[in-house]
Amino acid sequence: MVSTEEYSNVKIASRHQQKGVVLIVSLVFLIALTAVAAALMQNSTSDMKMSGASEEKVVATQEAISASDEVLFRQINGGQGNNAFASNMVLFPLTVTSTLSKTNTGSDTTANINIANNALALEADCPHSRSASSAQVFTCNVLRVQVVRKYGRKNTNNVVVNTGVAQQLLR
Repeated sequence: MVSTEEYSNVKIASRHQQKGVVLIVSLVFLIALTAVAAALMQNSTSDMKMSGASEEKVVATQEAISASDEVLFRQINGGQGNNAFASNMVLFPLTVTSTLSKTNTGSDTTANINIANNALALEADCPHSRSASSAQVFTCNVLRVQVVRKYGRKNTNNVVVNTGVAQQLLR
């Protein structure tokens, strides 16, 4: 039989041994949890960067479309009351960067108007239209408005919006 004194000595010795094991196990769990938390934070940072870049591209695309609309509006409703798209083919290509005051923030948006699919700068027949003309009374200036919007860190990426315009002209 074991006396009570021996039993209490064994109990005290086992307590001292267990305190060191608990400390080591708790430190291992703490290191594992810290590693998991760091990995989750890294994923969260990457997701934030990707969603920010995606949002910036969507905003740049919408701004380029808006700049294209602005170019069309200003060419048709110019200050002189003239429709610039009805000008002679000799006047094209035009660069209209300076007129992009509403959508241009610095030098990140440029716009050009040039002749589409007409290397000789001739007045072309009009594409399909609802205006009947059996005697070929109408010709067209078929033009392309191209807006380039830079975006991203250091403006390294581009969004390009092309818009076609067919302006009827009387022969």
